Formats: sequence, C-alpha cells, structure tokens
Amino acid sequence: MELEERSASAARLFDVRRVIGLLFVVYGVLVTLAGIFVSDENLRKAQDININLWTGLSMLALGLLFLLWLRLSPTVPPPAPGEGPRMRPPAGE
Repeated sequence: MELEERSASAARLFDVRRVIGLLFVVYGVLVTLAGIFVSDENLRKAQDININLWTGLSMLALGLLFLLWLRLSPTVPPPAPGEGPRMRPPAGE
C-alpha cells in the first residue's frame, strides 16, 4: 500500500504539465517585468508596441492554464502488476 502511494505521488510530481506550467509562469513573470521596465528608446524602436509585456502576459496565462489543467485533471498512476484497471476517484475527493 505504501509503495502504491509513493508511486502515485511520484507520478503527480513528474507530470509534464507541472513542469511546462511552472516554466511558463517563471518565464512569463520575467518577460512581463522586462516589459514593464522598458525604456522609451526601446519602445520607440518597436514602433510603440510593448511586445515584452504582451508576450510575458501571454506566457503567464498559458502557464496558469497548464497548472489549472493539472489541478482539474490529476494524473492517475498505472495499476500495479496483477491488479485490474483502476477507477479514477470522483472529482470532489
């Protein structure tokens, strides 16, 4: 039973949605900050479009969507050898 719980927590820990979501959130924050603290000269070079700000906010939103997806649809670990297929627990538990 303990091995099964450890396997479930390892499956959740290494879910690719968590890694991608966290990376997008971190990079989104950094690029958004670069967009907030842009100089007027660099803004003029980009024809007054703050691309860092828009890209950073988009990356932040995408990262949060990945994390929301992970929260709403958690990973179900594979069944142990010799065990039948597992049923996914109800969403409220």
